[in-house]
Amino acid sequence: MEKLIEKASVLVESLPYIKKFYGKTIVIKYGGHAMVDEELKSSFAKDIVLLKYIGISPVIVHGGGPQIGEMLKKLNIQSTFVSGMRVTDKETMNIVEMVLAGKVNKDIVNLINKNGGKGIGLSGKDGELIKAKKLVINEENELVKTPEIIDLGHVGEVESVNTKVIDTIKDEFIPIIAPVGIGDDFEPYNINADLVAGAVASALKAEKLILLTDVRGILDKDKHLLSSLDKEKIRIMKKDGTIQGGMIPKVDCALSALENGVNKAHIIDGRIKHSVLLEIFTDTGIGTQITL
Repeated sequence: MEKLIEKASVLVESLPYIKKFYGKTIVIKYGGHAMVDEELKSSFAKDIVLLKYIGISPVIVHGGGPQIGEMLKKLNIQSTFVSGMRVTDKETMNIVEMVLAGKVNKDIVNLINKNGGKGIGLSGKDGELIKAKKLVINEENELVKTPEIIDLGHVGEVESVNTKVIDTIKDEFIPIIAPVGIGDDFEPYNINADLVAGAVASALKAEKLILLTDVRGILDKDKHLLSSLDKEKIRIMKKDGTIQGGMIPKVDCALSALENGVNKAHIIDGRIKHSVLLEIFTDTGIGTQITL
């Protein structure tokens, strides 16, 4: 009986949040361990389907870096990275698009459908959903101490998001978006999935942006979880190296989303079962909330 009462208490605790978020859009970046562990995959899919059934509109943007790397290795195609980004020539881009839009995306659609939802897979090419432009980076040339422009090939950044594509389907279906954009030259571009999620959330004026990671959230220098973090503190932590590597695009896209109309942004641990529900429907939440 105590267990039943405990279950009822959980439902009661979630009621104000169900009411608050009913009819709202939540954009979730799906990646990391949650995409490969079978138990976590199942719990994620159940979370998303539950959100849909109680009147919330989830929109999923997924990554796929490890799967791309695995396929390139099988095909004996060498990868080169600059500032953490894969240099993507035309041959590599064909593989990237095949893996992201053709394999990973459809596997997630199937996972959602298997758990009672109705998923639809999209890439930036569909209805010109994600317009992209080539991303170039500047690094200082050590020999002559002048900036050097580095061409990463088919690596892009989001220029715009066509929300009509998502708005047309999200009332009935769950959009699942591969981070492949289309340029003015109608060439495909590989885009960081965190940045795509932030841009999609901004364009939709989503209630929440949730980024799943393989860490507990943002940690301080003593490895303690920070439950909340604002723009100024993030600036300091980036400068002193506390926030580095793959966490940088996550905090950057979270801040950008907040500056562009998204109400809340969260970086949470996707290795925890039902992490999405725990963040949305509990008083304490998990992970780190980003604020301006």
